[in-house]
Amino acid sequence: MPRSAPLVPVVRPVPAVTTTLSALLALTLTACSGGVQGTPGGSGVRDPYFPKAGNGGYDVTHYDLKIAYTPATGDGSTPATPLTGTATVTARATRDLSAFDLDLRGLDVTDVTVDGRPARWNRAGQELTVRPHDDLDKGETFRTTVHYSGTPQTITDPDGSKEGWLSTTDGALALGEPIGSTTWFPGSHHPSDKATYDIAVTVPKGLQAISNGELKGETTTKSRTTFTWHTAEPMASYVATIAVGHYDITRSTTSDGLPVYTAVDPTQTAASRKVLARLPEIMDWAQYNFGPYPFSSTGAIVDRPSDAEYALETQNRPVFPGSPDTETLVHELAHQWYGDSVTPKTWRDMWLNEGFATYAEWLWDEDHEGDTAEETFSHLYSDGEDDYADLWAFPPARPSGPGHISDTPVYLRGAMVLHKIRQAVGDDTFYDIVQGWAATHRHGNADTADFTAYVEKMAPAKDFEEIWKDWLYGNGKPSHP
Repeated sequence: MPRSAPLVPVVRPVPAVTTTLSALLALTLTACSGGVQGTPGGSGVRDPYFPKAGNGGYDVTHYDLKIAYTPATGDGSTPATPLTGTATVTARATRDLSAFDLDLRGLDVTDVTVDGRPARWNRAGQELTVRPHDDLDKGETFRTTVHYSGTPQTITDPDGSKEGWLSTTDGALALGEPIGSTTWFPGSHHPSDKATYDIAVTVPKGLQAISNGELKGETTTKSRTTFTWHTAEPMASYVATIAVGHYDITRSTTSDGLPVYTAVDPTQTAASRKVLARLPEIMDWAQYNFGPYPFSSTGAIVDRPSDAEYALETQNRPVFPGSPDTETLVHELAHQWYGDSVTPKTWRDMWLNEGFATYAEWLWDEDHEGDTAEETFSHLYSDGEDDYADLWAFPPARPSGPGHISDTPVYLRGAMVLHKIRQAVGDDTFYDIVQGWAATHRHGNADTADFTAYVEKMAPAKDFEEIWKDWLYGNGKPSHP
């Protein structure tokens, strides 16, 4: 995800706590009922940078989201109406539960049911604590339905960029990295809890609603149209998206028959035509280098430059603010392997997303008469701080706080780590590593320790201690390239 917004000073993460207000409420309800066998699931999964993200005690397997939204008219004569939503969250209990939390920022909840029976619930900050009518047993699959409405929020990240529900010139755009998805549906919003999705979006007739996966239906009744999207492969909530507005839609296929679906704001159609025409070519190149594509379709969503501050690797079809250049398109498509399919276990592992996607740009240049990856690496080592003052500010595997997970070292030093591995093992083994890593953790989660162990397994005769110590975890500029 290339960031273009000015960066702000680091905001230190809130220390994790063992008992929250919502958990205390669940404990109180348990005591009032005379005691139960289960325990509250707990809020947050104690991510090192976003400790309140996600929730304990269960694993989500599927989201069924039904959302209705009317954006403001372009001339400002009619304001946007509140979003209304029904979310059915299917999950499996990972321990006996008397209560559990869902993440939901803002919005008003009207009622909650668990397996069709009314459940007690409470709000505290972004936590929606739910106590089902009956305790849930470990291993039990349960369905929680939440009815909610309101004006979804746009939130400011620790690095100063905007995410969540963004109003656009003719509609809205939902962007979720790292926690923006909490503004438009309840769930377990941490990259470690991936699920499949059905998303139905109802908008005024004449507008379109684009989301992830495959378009399964488009139904118009009187003045409203509902677009129904299905994502069959597991997806982290931060790469879920909705784009509402007017779009020029193009459907095509790659050389091997993979569906390509692009949605482009009409003001960007002409500027985007040439670069998007290369999307099938880029996909063929990427599959040759990274292995089989992990999803059922590809594409892009192109909105106006004023609608967002950055591109984002939303699953199946990345979002771009204005027509992307070729390198940015390569970057976001590479994320479909590294970030969307192989997803980090924590936000500290962001370099596994951005380092790979940045190195994909280097490889593209190398294969298309640009600088070689070695030349790019050497220039960065020798003179990189002239262009990127913060290049050596911290090691890629240890960002210095939540406001820095999208900083230069995560991208460029992350790519430099990969090039050091390539230098050490040679091209044949390097591409075995790159492709094998994507295949081994396909549709799963992994962290930095998993990656270093995998590299060492694939090249047991090599010593990577210096690379890990100086390039991956070391502070400052390594003493030699």
